[in-house]
Amino acid sequence: MKKIFTRSIWVLFALSFLMPQAGAAVNPVIPPPEDPKAATLHSAVEGFKNLSKKERKNKLKEVKKAVKEFKAKKRAAEPITTNTLLLVIIAILLPPLAVYLHQGEINSKFWTALLLTLLFYLPGLIYALVVILGDK
Repeated sequence: MKKIFTRSIWVLFALSFLMPQAGAAVNPVIPPPEDPKAATLHSAVEGFKNLSKKERKNKLKEVKKAVKEFKAKKRAAEPITTNTLLLVIIAILLPPLAVYLHQGEINSKFWTALLLTLLFYLPGLIYALVVILGDK
């Protein structure tokens, strides 16, 4: 009997915080002013949805190609810096982590480095160094 009474007190206590107080004014939700960037983004998404499947596929290919070119230009402009040195040190300690930090995403190179590291440490280390230093 004591358990039931204690639980009911706790439930009432919790509900008192969840329910609005009597007589308290409830503030209506006022939508934020329309952001022009959000409107542009929304219209672009709607335009993308209205494309045919083939056109969407072609657009995505173009975007992926542009991103790949941008990354290649960015990497070509950067000389070997302390970041590369730190990645080499991390590759010696944890090869998959270094590959992930270098690539910026979990992709097939990360999974390959992880598999090679789990099988034997040395192939994972060599692969990580090739990935990190081979792009230059």
